[in-house]
Amino acid sequence: MSELILETKNLSKDFKGFTAVDGVNLQVRRGHIHALIGPNGAGKTTCFNLLTKFLTPTRGNILLSGVDITGEKPAQIARRGVIRSFQISAVFPHLTVLENVRIGLQRFTGTSFHFWKGLGGLRQLDARVMELLTQVDLQDMAHLRAGDLPYGRKRALEIATTMAMEPELMLLDEPTQGMGHEDVERVTDLIKRVAQGRTVLMVEHNMRVVAKIADRITVLARGAVLAEGTYEEVSKHPAVLEAYMGSEATELQGAH
Repeated sequence: MSELILETKNLSKDFKGFTAVDGVNLQVRRGHIHALIGPNGAGKTTCFNLLTKFLTPTRGNILLSGVDITGEKPAQIARRGVIRSFQISAVFPHLTVLENVRIGLQRFTGTSFHFWKGLGGLRQLDARVMELLTQVDLQDMAHLRAGDLPYGRKRALEIATTMAMEPELMLLDEPTQGMGHEDVERVTDLIKRVAQGRTVLMVEHNMRVVAKIADRITVLARGAVLAEGTYEEVSKHPAVLEAYMGSEATELQGAH
């Protein structure tokens, strides 16, 4: 099995003369937590949108486990096991926590549009749901409405739903955005825990989170790769410090 799960070659996206992503060569190793960081406007979310085919690349190629998936549609890529969670919590607020994760499982098992002929299958599914909820510390909240959960717990629910789809590669888009310190700590520990035996590619702005859990970091600036390496390497890189400037640069250096 290839050591690289995801590779991009010269990945680029132009919008009416503006190049948002410029010749990005990304290599994500199987089993790693790989962070994509950079100042505002660096092209991080555009890059994610290209990887999940919500946008079509202008140039370049995307390979998943050595297979060129550049021409595939979002649904095909999801079926290959590339599952993305979004910046804004994507839960069904009127359903319970358990029902939200069950939907993720049903999508994966292909039973989304089948009526259950008996409760046996449903019970079997719910045992797996409870396993997933236990992994994200939501087992005691299974029967609460998702809309009533605190913000940080909603993100934990979203991660459980993502895990229900058995991802080969989890893409997490700003998983700690808008959270207070306590929730950031909890979700950071959660990501580290659920990443065991999986591969995670995350866009993250919180440098303390990146410093704590990322195995490898790619820094984007103006759509291009500025630096790549461990946190120690990129946090001392002169071009990276210059790109961040001022208080952000101080945060970058002081995150450990």
